Amino acid sequence: MEDLRREAVNVLRRNGRQGYTAPARGLYTHQHLWDTCFIAIGQRHYDVDAAMRSMRRLLGAQWSNGMVPHIRFEPGWRYWWDRRIWRSWINGAAPRGVATGGISQPPMIAEAVVRIGEVLRPADRTAWYRSVYRQVVAYHEWLYRERGTQGDGLVVQIHPWETGLDTTPPWLESLRNDRPPRWLELVAWTRADRLGRHLRLDTKYVPANQRSSELEALRLYDALRRIRRDRYDSATILRHPPFAIEDLTYNSILIRANARLREMADDIGESLPAGLDAAMHGNETALESLWDQAAGSYFSRDLRTGRLLAEQSVAALTPLYAGCIDGTRAKRLVRMLNDPGLFATPYPVPSVPPGSRWFNPVRYWQGPTWINMNWLIIDGLRRYGFSGEADALRRGSLDLVARNGFYEYYHPLSGEPAGVRDFSWTAALAIDLSQAPGEPGPAGPGPAEPGEPGPAEPG
Repeated sequence: MEDLRREAVNVLRRNGRQGYTAPARGLYTHQHLWDTCFIAIGQRHYDVDAAMRSMRRLLGAQWSNGMVPHIRFEPGWRYWWDRRIWRSWINGAAPRGVATGGISQPPMIAEAVVRIGEVLRPADRTAWYRSVYRQVVAYHEWLYRERGTQGDGLVVQIHPWETGLDTTPPWLESLRNDRPPRWLELVAWTRADRLGRHLRLDTKYVPANQRSSELEALRLYDALRRIRRDRYDSATILRHPPFAIEDLTYNSILIRANARLREMADDIGESLPAGLDAAMHGNETALESLWDQAAGSYFSRDLRTGRLLAEQSVAALTPLYAGCIDGTRAKRLVRMLNDPGLFATPYPVPSVPPGSRWFNPVRYWQGPTWINMNWLIIDGLRRYGFSGEADALRRGSLDLVARNGFYEYYHPLSGEPAGVRDFSWTAALAIDLSQAPGEPGPAGPGPAEPGEPGPAEPG
């Protein structure tokens, strides 16, 4: 375990940039929102100052309306095209002098802030919370004000990249149900998409069979082009959205982030704004509207049709991480986790079950095992009292990394590595998972009774 931690630290140091750690060299150069949070969770164990510095840099790209963008772009001529594609400056709320994306990503910020606080002395922890509290509150207020306007208690995502699980089957199904633009139909008809293979950056680092197809990539670009045309204004975009999903994983992470934000507020003696506090409580209740009784599973919802997207993926297990579902539902999710027909693969947890028509064991979010999703599930299992399952998944995750290296994702049946090598969140979360339960890390507070809600938290 000591060797694993040492190698992981070396990966993170090699991926270090000015003030942050990049997800990986080459393909992922810029600072990404939830990558930064996962990386900080691991970094706190050996360089807490670097963890805090990267979080502050991320928050330094916050828009004046409260949004924290999914990417903060590096300056310099080498990256002019990345900045040009997004053109964040077309929205007046974007920060001046900093180029960013125009969407957000799963809101892991409060979790990372509190995890960092766990390894600080009480006075330093309070000072740390105070230094970022207003920005985190503003981010959560933005989420409910601009993305919770449908009135059902959930927040909506306007692009697959915003969900974090970029090409997961429900998103592909949703995009396919919407007629593509004529130019894309022409590309498909003439098979001109094959020419795009020579222009793609990602397939210069990763085999093409492990990434989105050219047509899928063009479809995602078209969705970006459409929201950029609306200047990233949520109200305008949601009138005729190319994509509008109440994502199960995103809302589960937000619910947990809300609990972490309450912890921050309690520590520094602050009261959350009344409107935000009410929205946070409503979000917990609203998650149950994503439960499909017939399927016995949670799913995301397509806001445009009002229907649940009943395509199974690892997202179904993320309400464990939310921590707001009852013990009966939690037990059902654990049965799914242990079901060989669903998620109990030799190297769990697959992003898509092998029995799915979409399953591809090495294609981006369509089957591979991701360590960050395992981390979320382990955390939820432990807080619900399923210590045996949490320990087994923790050991399996560490073994997978120790045997194969710090890759972006892994084949869930063979364990073979896939995606980019020396991937930062895999290294960082391996460090965190390597801490014994009870130390700062996913174990958190003491276990609850199996199958019952975890320890009470503020709110």
